[in-house]
Amino acid sequence: MRDALRWPSWRLTRRQLCDLEMLACGGFAPLATFLGQEDHASVCESMRLIDGSLWPMPVTLDVSTETIKAVEASGSLALRDAEGVMVAAIHVTQAWQPDLRAEASAVFATTDERHPGVEYLLRRTNPWYVTGRLEVLQPFSHHDFPDLCHTPASLRAEFATRGWTRVVAFNTRNPMHRAHLELTLRGAAQADAHLLVHPVVGETQPGDVDRYTRVRCYQALMPSYPTGLAMLSLLPLAMRMAGPREALWHAVIRKNYGVTHVIVGRDPAGPRAIPGRAPFYRPTEAKQLLEQHEDEVGVKVISFSQMVYVPATASYEHEDSVATGTARQQISGTELRRRLAAGDDLPEWFTPRAVAPELRRRFPPRSERGFGIVLTGLSGAGKS
Repeated sequence: MRDALRWPSWRLTRRQLCDLEMLACGGFAPLATFLGQEDHASVCESMRLIDGSLWPMPVTLDVSTETIKAVEASGSLALRDAEGVMVAAIHVTQAWQPDLRAEASAVFATTDERHPGVEYLLRRTNPWYVTGRLEVLQPFSHHDFPDLCHTPASLRAEFATRGWTRVVAFNTRNPMHRAHLELTLRGAAQADAHLLVHPVVGETQPGDVDRYTRVRCYQALMPSYPTGLAMLSLLPLAMRMAGPREALWHAVIRKNYGVTHVIVGRDPAGPRAIPGRAPFYRPTEAKQLLEQHEDEVGVKVISFSQMVYVPATASYEHEDSVATGTARQQISGTELRRRLAAGDDLPEWFTPRAVAPELRRRFPPRSERGFGIVLTGLSGAGKS
């Protein structure tokens, strides 16, 4: 690293920084660096690395043409965070220009740029991919919620300390509500396992509730579980919203963290609905793909249908078990976001008492919000 001052630098995007952390901590095992050209082509085509290992999602380092020109002389590239601090180096052995539309079609099963993963790939990805030996300077650390951050090794050690041999993981990128609580309780019971609430706190879909609010919501919900049943840990993953492929990818990643089962709902890891357009993925498509590979991955699938609230019994039930004609209630993601944006209260049948104050804190009623006034104009126009 003595020559690092002479190397060209690349300032990592939020997604690239998340990917680097997952590579560094072992969350992306068997990957030790960003994919090379042959592995990338194989992953897109067959969801496998060239050695045959199951790996459904491309993990690539994209850089600019100017960076490629600069790295030709040095052979190495200093990787820096948003503040310009060097966090790693990659000793480049290969650089190529990928066919991004072909990648979108293979990975997302669409080139429709209304899909957030496709839009990111086609509009915000740099033209060159690079790979090579990766050197990470030091372990990643987080100043927010440090007690909830675990590497795969430390989480497996925690399970061993607690005597947990069967662990079912619940993946989420949204605040958890009563339906999620019921779903996870039933998932743990069905798997005869302890529960890992394992939310994604890296980059998610634009418009999602911020990570700080979500984590406070998860913390508020945890006492609702029976003592000793569940624990909370944060996953620094950048989601791609790739539906079935991504759900399978999540299972591979959770295996690295010591999980034995995963809860799979309807259309996990798919983007939110677009008015007037059919969903990008079928509701059971992810479940079917995971079940095809669960023996190879070593993680069993726990699957449920949609949960709905039945006022007559004041309980949550699986939608397909509710008798025809029985009144049922649910709040869609669109309606939830509307209520949050408007500062409206959330009904107690939907949001637990412990969670609602955290959401209201982030999304207060309009009467409690401040406002800003911006004065613009040329110098000397009297703005001050």
